[in-house]
Amino acid sequence: MAGLNIGIDLGTTSVVIYVQKKGIVLSEASVAACDTDTGKILAIGNMVYDMIGRNPDSVTIIRPMKDGVVSDFSIVQSMLTYYIQKICGNKMFKPNIVICTPSSVTNLEKRTILELAISSGAARACLMEEPLAAAIGAGVDVSKPSGVMVVDIGGGTTDIAVLTMGSVAVSDSIKTAGNVLNEDIVNYVRRERNILIGENMAESIKKQVGCAYLREAEIAMNSRGKNYITQMPCNFEISSTEVYLAMREKLEIIGNAVRAVLEKTPPEMSADIADRGIYLTGGGALLEGMDELIYRKTGIKTKVAEDPVNCVANGLGETMRSFDKLRENGYFFRTGDDIQSYTREHEDLM
Repeated sequence: MAGLNIGIDLGTTSVVIYVQKKGIVLSEASVAACDTDTGKILAIGNMVYDMIGRNPDSVTIIRPMKDGVVSDFSIVQSMLTYYIQKICGNKMFKPNIVICTPSSVTNLEKRTILELAISSGAARACLMEEPLAAAIGAGVDVSKPSGVMVVDIGGGTTDIAVLTMGSVAVSDSIKTAGNVLNEDIVNYVRRERNILIGENMAESIKKQVGCAYLREAEIAMNSRGKNYITQMPCNFEISSTEVYLAMREKLEIIGNAVRAVLEKTPPEMSADIADRGIYLTGGGALLEGMDELIYRKTGIKTKVAEDPVNCVANGLGETMRSFDKLRENGYFFRTGDDIQSYTREHEDLM
């Protein structure tokens, strides 16, 4: 196919773009700054991330992706159009784009993402499930008739899937992931300390002292916020145990969801998973003790993939090496004219 081949991991918290033969060329936050009065986009990506919680009333910070799907079409379109033009420049042919979706998206959401890719400058667009791309990016051979489980913990969703012969056999997607854990930390500090903190500070706390399973040796860090009663700036110390307690309920939901997918998995594939283990990908896999949490819930050895944050993008890069394999497994590139018929053809299957 003419044109560049581009893979896009369009996540709730970040956009990672892989270009064939070049690797990952862009990793930006999925946020935009807009003029409050006119709605005009002022900035996008990483330059906006540090504005969160610091923006004036004249500027509104928007996250156009929610729970892994598009919540603001026009902003995501503008964002992708800018990134695609930045990558492709003035090339004659439009690019071919493979874009990832959570495993449980509806037919309408799939159509929306296809339309988004085409309207942003793609000649053809193809959708692929995130867990499948994540598994390939983690170096797992999914082409064999042998079951393997991948848990992709992102910002908006946790995707759990059992894969075999290049496709998803059993899956589930829950809206409990990194952003919800940040909210739990914000709520805990406000409730227990009468201190207000922003989501960026909560993210920093989670990364530095957060844990999914109680640490043997407790650690702590100094943080900053605003006293809820006096409304004055203040410093406070928070321990790893406190952060664990703040997130514990949602961590249990993730662990139970993994267990529930295993319960629905056919016996032969369950035996394969017991032999091969469970693979963790996504930014949430970096939370200290996440592998231990899943192991305790399932009794199956659990491994954190190498470079879990970029597993999906790297997996897209691997799949783009052979479009024949994509077609063999039921993944087809669609043009703008194909989208309507694609929706009708698959309506009964979704």
